[in-house]
Amino acid sequence: MSAKTIESLSEDTVRRIAEERDEPDWLLETRLNALDALETAELPDVIQTPGRRWTDLEALDFEALVDPLNQSDETARSAGDDAAVVLPFTEAFDEYGDVLKDHFGSVLDPEHNYFTALSVALFTTGTFVYVPEGVDVEDVTVRAEMNSRSLFSQTLVVAEESSSVTILESIESGSADVSGDRYFSNLVEVVGGENADVQFGSLQNLDDDTYTYSLKRGVTDTYATIDWIESNFGSKLTRSDVETELNGDGSESQIVGTFFGSEDQHFDINARVWHQAEHTTADLVTRGVLDDVARSVYEGVQDVGNDAWNTSSYQRENTLMLSDDAEADASPKLIIHNHDTEASHSATVGQVDAEDLFYLKSRSIDSHTARNMLVEGFFVPVLEEIAVDEFRDDVEELVLERLR
Repeated sequence: MSAKTIESLSEDTVRRIAEERDEPDWLLETRLNALDALETAELPDVIQTPGRRWTDLEALDFEALVDPLNQSDETARSAGDDAAVVLPFTEAFDEYGDVLKDHFGSVLDPEHNYFTALSVALFTTGTFVYVPEGVDVEDVTVRAEMNSRSLFSQTLVVAEESSSVTILESIESGSADVSGDRYFSNLVEVVGGENADVQFGSLQNLDDDTYTYSLKRGVTDTYATIDWIESNFGSKLTRSDVETELNGDGSESQIVGTFFGSEDQHFDINARVWHQAEHTTADLVTRGVLDDVARSVYEGVQDVGNDAWNTSSYQRENTLMLSDDAEADASPKLIIHNHDTEASHSATVGQVDAEDLFYLKSRSIDSHTARNMLVEGFFVPVLEEIAVDEFRDDVEELVLERLR
């Protein structure tokens, strides 16, 4: 699938963004290469069946959505340990320019698809998280408010040997008066050094006039762990990709996903892991709820390489339907090239259990309250997988708000 050309986008626009941010030449070159790639780049793959495309990304009108020189956000960043570096890119170039140059685009190819190339060419907000060797940091937070028609965001996390970090990211719409549809792009790269431990939680609750694209990818070294928590509650259309390459022996990754759709929201959720080394472990867990005429599309991929001996890989996705008019599709996949593998995958779609509902109503609980209790209970197994108390509490609160 190809995308339409954005006539208003030019090299002068990209150069102006880089100059205003006083960026080094190597990053300007990266931006310009991404701009050139737009001419031939394809849109992200979507699941298709004969006569039907499950998510229509070609319908996005980027000429109307993208306003590159008027991007505005309010972003607050904090870290609980002075030994960790948490900075906007613009403040990190002087002291950590070599680290940024070495790792930016090393995990996530800027020209991976049309959306990534567009984001790298135009991003104006970026966060650099650097955790030196042996440093443990528990509470790095990034809270962003979108206050413009379009916003392109980049995050680079570099965790060195035997370090650990927990990062919580929240994204929501600000108070700026912006009429019409909006577009938000969020690219995240995580470099997990030997024996490093990275937890990255993201909570998206943008308004229902926003189209959202998010791609988060991590690469592990020996004995490293990268765990993701991806929760989507807002946005009109959400395309979310979370991926880990297990390149080091004994490395691990968990991808935990939640979503709750109502009205005409559309979620295209994807979790992927590549087992490239020996003794690697992955666990993909996603639960979502749909009401009204909301729609979800899920694809989970576990790819076990030829040299991935003694692999353990598990995947399960469950969607609960609260409306007869909601729709859900799922496509879990196993791609196994090594017989020394223990793996499973499953996906289910169902409604609130009639017997459970009858039981609660027989205890003098009204239908609405009984249904909400069952929905809360549906999320419990996946919430129990979230080790960060603050993030779990935020997700629970959004579930309650949606039910109310």
